[in-house]
Amino acid sequence: MPWIQLSLEAGDRDPDALSDLFAELGALSVTLEDAADQPLLEPAPGTTPLWSRTRVVALFPDSADTALLRGQLAERCGEALAARIEQTTLDDRDWVRAWMDGFEPMRFGRRLWVCPSNVEPPEPDAVNLLLDPGLAFGSGTHPTTALCLEWLDAHPPRGLAVLDYGCGSGILAIAALKLGAARAVGVDLDPQALIASRDNAARNGLEGHVDARLPAELPADEPFDLVLANILANPLIDLAAHLAGHLRPGGRLVLSGILAEQAAEVAEAYAPWFEMASPVAQDGWVRLEGRRR
Repeated sequence: MPWIQLSLEAGDRDPDALSDLFAELGALSVTLEDAADQPLLEPAPGTTPLWSRTRVVALFPDSADTALLRGQLAERCGEALAARIEQTTLDDRDWVRAWMDGFEPMRFGRRLWVCPSNVEPPEPDAVNLLLDPGLAFGSGTHPTTALCLEWLDAHPPRGLAVLDYGCGSGILAIAALKLGAARAVGVDLDPQALIASRDNAARNGLEGHVDARLPAELPADEPFDLVLANILANPLIDLAAHLAGHLRPGGRLVLSGILAEQAAEVAEAYAPWFEMASPVAQDGWVRLEGRRR
């Protein structure tokens, strides 16, 4: 069965409000998309950022009266908005599978691969992490995540206790376990991220091995050998003392989600507790590494 897709750029309208309106008018699904090829950064835990220009895309059955829909939108939001609506007819297909088909295996460092579950790993004897795109952030496609995965591949955390702060999909905690970590705790403000982390751990044969928690569930004095935090510069600055308190003397810290021009400020925030190494850059993003004094 074909489908009717209506889409428009939100402009100065609230994308969430438009999404709710399309749903009220009978849309079977509504998604928000980037309208200007703007990368969506790895977010702070618990946040759901949107692009500066967002497109709202609604899917309707082919029986929908589009003239009536446009009239209802014009009545609720004005003729100018209704005139911006673009209409497309889509053939029926497995949309989830089509989405996953665009997610290819990726190698990080020498032997760490992130592969969608529907694809045979290119190197079966390598360290393969199975991960499908989902609601929580972190699939390895963004440089901030890639920088952390490459560090883990080069510094396998064998026998270490690892904290993944702002865990998103759980990708860094799972990679650490696959590379020999003794235990991994994932912390995130977003309950969806905790669910995703547990589900992804189970998909990788590590059910129950990623201890996913809310920040309030992490005791203030719980120590770790390695702390990974792929968030954004401002939250990382705010968390400096907190993350320092979770590292044993000599423990290692890996920070990402930092633009190159923000690296010095973030490093300065951690300097009271850490010997900081020179930043490593990729595509305008920076990874910082430190060792706890």
